[in-house]
Amino acid sequence: MKDKIAGKLLEANLVSQEQLQKALETQRAEGGTVGQNLVRTGALSEVAYAEFLGQMYNFPTVQLSEVEVDEEVTALIPEDVATRFQVIPIARHGRVLEVAMSNPSNIFAIDDIKFITGLEVKPVVCTESDVRAAIDKYFDSADSLKQVLEGIEDDVELVEDEEEPDASVLSEESQNAPVVKLVNSLLVDAVGRGASDIHIECYEKKMRVRYRIDGVLQEMMHPPVKMKSAIVSRLKIMSELDIAERRVPQDGRIKLKVGQKKVDLRVSTLPCIFGEKIVMRILDKGNLKLDLADFGMEETALKHVTDAVSMPYGMCLVTGPTGSGKTTTLYSCLSRVNKPDINIMTAEDPVEYNLDGINQVQVNEGVGLTFAAALKSFLRQDPNIVMVGEIRDLETGSIAVKAALTGHLVLSTLHTNDAPATVNRMIDMGVEPFLVATSTNVILAQRLVRRICKNCKEEEKVPEETLRDLDADPSIVCFHGVGCDECNGTGYKGRQGLYEVMPISANLRELILDRASTAELREAAISEGMLTLRMDGLRNVARGVTSMEEVLRETADH
Repeated sequence: MKDKIAGKLLEANLVSQEQLQKALETQRAEGGTVGQNLVRTGALSEVAYAEFLGQMYNFPTVQLSEVEVDEEVTALIPEDVATRFQVIPIARHGRVLEVAMSNPSNIFAIDDIKFITGLEVKPVVCTESDVRAAIDKYFDSADSLKQVLEGIEDDVELVEDEEEPDASVLSEESQNAPVVKLVNSLLVDAVGRGASDIHIECYEKKMRVRYRIDGVLQEMMHPPVKMKSAIVSRLKIMSELDIAERRVPQDGRIKLKVGQKKVDLRVSTLPCIFGEKIVMRILDKGNLKLDLADFGMEETALKHVTDAVSMPYGMCLVTGPTGSGKTTTLYSCLSRVNKPDINIMTAEDPVEYNLDGINQVQVNEGVGLTFAAALKSFLRQDPNIVMVGEIRDLETGSIAVKAALTGHLVLSTLHTNDAPATVNRMIDMGVEPFLVATSTNVILAQRLVRRICKNCKEEEKVPEETLRDLDADPSIVCFHGVGCDECNGTGYKGRQGLYEVMPISANLRELILDRASTAELREAAISEGMLTLRMDGLRNVARGVTSMEEVLRETADH
């Protein structure tokens, strides 16, 4: 075959005897085919050699860069087969599979593909570099990666962690590097889509990137698996972590300037069996809403909250699971009372957003700066208002209660399922009932549900028995999103809070002193006008803000 190809090339006057001899010598030294070595030595261009093979074997030639291949077609051949034989399927016509290959004389490749697919194989000829590029494109990366990389400007600056961040533009050389371009594009895309988290995960034969958008993880792309170490190392360098340490988890932070927008990212690495998983929490101050009136809270509930945070002393507690928006609610309450004549101090783990005019402390348990230690120090700093990120133990709870009883307004969070359960959680922690009853102004429980996309919103018929089970108005009109490009096919865009606001009235104080059960406290609060999370959810369904499915997913029936 080698002699046949060499003879035909000489016969067609495409190469000289000297050029052919040089290519054969290179082949003996470095391996490869005659054609590869003719291209390698510059005797022949790749395109000219592909056209020659097409004419020799009477097969058509194709430029793969001008062909868009359907994913269903590429899926017919496994990645390892495509890589081993340097082939790519490009079209299917009934029982015939059109396969682009740089070496159409490889009958073993054709036979294997026939056996794997059960289809007749029709070879077409292309250049070797075209095949390699196509394999990288269709097997190592998803279409979404191509879409992300196209048309995104690398307007990303790494900001040094200083009091006055001085942005340093990434060097021209690193901007041109594929890994840096990919990482920058990924961050720009996630911020642009309004994602709250980026998950980068390494598996044995693939890598995937997921964004958490509106509280739900969505698979976005599959970067080339061969780049996984480089991508992880690049993110570690950006977050000032040890790139040589792959055995233990690490935490870092990245400050970026994406265009004109400054974004903070909290970075966490975790060693897994096939590489490190990286999760980045995106803290975009531009998305932070700090006006309680914009939260969609029911009018009476909003008044109870604003009255409670306007009091000179007492405790306001916000409760809910991780990621339910508790910190945003607390920041909104603080921004409402943030005035020049008020001294506000916060202890947070971590400090998510920097708020002007508020003294924020980062908890560091490694050096003994716990919530309790910070709270003790605050009381010697002449505060008016104190915010504690979370009440986790009796010591923190006791200091918070005493601060609330000695003329300070205290805001904090707990992890409980609803507002009435928070009272007994504090008591179970060891805080005396009379201290809970006298110190607490209001308890707010919350959840986040996804908003129906306004672009594809349509009426939905909910079965009558479902409405009866939910104790909902039978005449309620429900909506859902059918899915469109604007909402990425999910039917939802943005999120809405559900709020259960329980002001501690005189009647509830008596019940707390008598160690009433959570059910008794809930019943009394509802009789005084409190909307449960489920009730507030149904209110938002009736407003056409969210769907019945979302309310059922996020709230419980008591």
